[in-house]
Amino acid sequence: MAQKMAVKNMQPVARVTVTEQVFETLYSKVLTLDLPPTTKISEAEVSKQLGVSRQSVRDAFYRLSTLGFLIIKPQSATVVSRISARDVFEARYIRTAIEVENIRNACMSLTNDHISALEEQIDEQKKAIREDQKERFHQLDNQFHRDICDFAGLSFTWKSIQEKKAHTDRVRYLSLAFSSQTALEGHVELLAALRDRNPERAENAMRDHLSQIESAIAQLREENHEWFED
Repeated sequence: MAQKMAVKNMQPVARVTVTEQVFETLYSKVLTLDLPPTTKISEAEVSKQLGVSRQSVRDAFYRLSTLGFLIIKPQSATVVSRISARDVFEARYIRTAIEVENIRNACMSLTNDHISALEEQIDEQKKAIREDQKERFHQLDNQFHRDICDFAGLSFTWKSIQEKKAHTDRVRYLSLAFSSQTALEGHVELLAALRDRNPERAENAMRDHLSQIESAIAQLREENHEWFED
């Protein structure tokens, strides 16, 4: 009689839902300003254009509203939110507190293989800048910071960062038109501090790197005042 094989430590296969696809599509359009602040959008229109149910769109709208990207008004139009300087400041403050601790821990725990992986990422970021691929650079920027969390064994912290950093994502994406090289240089300095196993240098580099958004938001408010809350 055949015996049943015990299968252990298996994880469920992830499936991307329709709602997730709608969310990612709309998130990208808000992030890249294809849907700029104050744009009105409707469940019916999005549902028709994407060929999905209104319930999937409604769920995606809700997720975007919790991130602060949409303002949902019952019996009225849903509107892409203006960028709040206060929310950007709060998100940057919380992110800095977490990532400073992460980078200090990473100095003591990253392996040579981890350092090599981050070096490869820097090369990809340079390529994205050369080819003027702003959205690609934005993705690589996020991945660089996330990998430092993961490599340091602090993956759980990225969820907290992710929940808050949506407030800064539009500012960061907009600022890439004039600050991508500065962002790259910040990553190079962070990697140098990690390579030297120097927590103080790494902390200073992280604080300086994340604080760049303050000057970026000031410049962007002058150029696109209508996109920001007063």
